[in-house]
Amino acid sequence: MGHTLHTIAVLMGGISSEREISMASGKAVASGLRAAGFSVVEENINSSNITLNSSVDLAFVALHGSFGEDGGIQKQLLDLGIPFTGSSVVSCENSFDKVKTRSILRQLGIPVATGEVLQSAQERTLSLPVVVKPPREGSSVGCHIVRSEEEWLNAFVDTASFCEDVLVEEYIPGRELTVGIVGDQILPVIEISPQGGWYDFKAKYQSDKTIYQVPAQLSSSVSEELQSMAWEVFKGLDAMDLARVDFRLDPDNRPFVLELNAIPGFTESSLLPKAAAAIGISFSELCCRIVEGAWTRQR
Repeated sequence: MGHTLHTIAVLMGGISSEREISMASGKAVASGLRAAGFSVVEENINSSNITLNSSVDLAFVALHGSFGEDGGIQKQLLDLGIPFTGSSVVSCENSFDKVKTRSILRQLGIPVATGEVLQSAQERTLSLPVVVKPPREGSSVGCHIVRSEEEWLNAFVDTASFCEDVLVEEYIPGRELTVGIVGDQILPVIEISPQGGWYDFKAKYQSDKTIYQVPAQLSSSVSEELQSMAWEVFKGLDAMDLARVDFRLDPDNRPFVLELNAIPGFTESSLLPKAAAAIGISFSELCCRIVEGAWTRQR
């Protein structure tokens, strides 16, 4: 073969509710890759039909949400014959759909919150508090914590406006934690502490009051359990190159997996790069590892 990796197209923007965040991720990745000496083309994606210059060796997918993490863009890149970073079409479809993710994880014996999929508000059998979420949206879009019967109907109706099937899960009190993975390296656990106690879209992207602790203050046995469970989830969903696995840790230190993000936020201040920085991996090196891993695998 002998062909070397030279030109990388960074795909950013996209058509989901997370377009702005994706633009920020893509710009950061492009500058990280340029710093490492790659030739970079920035591709602002604004439809679900993409065309890429034939000089591109590899696509770095920095699209979040639908047509980014759901297998859609991956299908098109396969058709174009362009190698890309991140997980396969099927793996993305499975991790983007929280109902599919739950079913795969349960078969593997990995703990998830008790849950049910409803078409109407009257079908609920779980007692409150519950978390109501659309199965196929990112960034907490359409998610609600419902603590009283008075809030139930409005929350359900709002979530149902995003999807046909509504996922309702038992609310797990405790701590919000996340574990990033790059290649075959499991990064330190991060704790997310939103002021006001709920890590919603606002806390993620508009608040300067959310506290991130890397590494999280946990006993080494709990940290190791979270890291090994994150790896099981990563392998169980056939994820590749990078991902972030989100957890709740209940007051008895029992972890429950919420989801796997196939393309987590990727600015210097995003969670996965923060965790990498905590063990001495610079942002530019992180970007390099991801493209080199994807390139080696797909050549």
